[in-house]
Order: sequence, then structure tokens, then C-alpha cells
Amino acid sequence: MKNFLLKPSLRASALLLLSVLATAPLTGCFTVGQEFSPTRVPEIKVGQTRKQDISEMFGTPWRTGMEDGKPTWTYGIYKYALFGGNDSQDLLIRFDAQGIVRSYTFSSTRK
Repeated sequence: MKNFLLKPSLRASALLLLSVLATAPLTGCFTVGQEFSPTRVPEIKVGQTRKQDISEMFGTPWRTGMEDGKPTWTYGIYKYALFGGNDSQDLLIRFDAQGIVRSYTFSSTRK
């Protein structure tokens, strides 16, 4: 019968990699998305603000999509920590066919 165990040098490398991967989430937090300026959210005017204006205010959206056949842009930063609180901000902007803001939602866990 063949021996399917790893050679000692490979076994040590595999164990090291496994221990790093297993403990990485325990040592800190991870972040998804990108920072944006929430202080500019009140400047968004439904029926007036254009895609170009939004780009100038917030930069490139973190995520784009479609809702009811119309474009949506999302700006968001989501920070998760094993110890301590989670921190998130989310801005979803819905545009009409002409690229004018038709609605938006902003939510935040920041105080």
C-alpha cells in the first residue's frame, strides 16, 4: 500500500499555511467596498442631480447594477470585526433613463 502522507517539509508548509488561514480572521477585521464622503449625501436632489454630478461628489461607484431596467450605483464601505462592532455605510442611487437621480437610500452604522 502506498504512503499518502506528505513529506516532512511539505507537511510543515501545509500546517503553517493552514494555521495562518485559520487564525487570520481571529486577529482583526476585514473590509469590503470603498470609502466615500457621506457629508455630501444631502446635496443629492431627486429629479435634478445627474450621474456626472454624482461621480464628481463620490467618485467611481463601488458597484453598479440595474433595478426595474434602470441603472443603480452603490457606494459602500463595510468593515467587519470579530471583536468590537461592525461599521458600515451604504449609499444606493437609482437613476432614470436620462441619468437623473430618481431616488436614493443612505444607511450607516456610524455614530
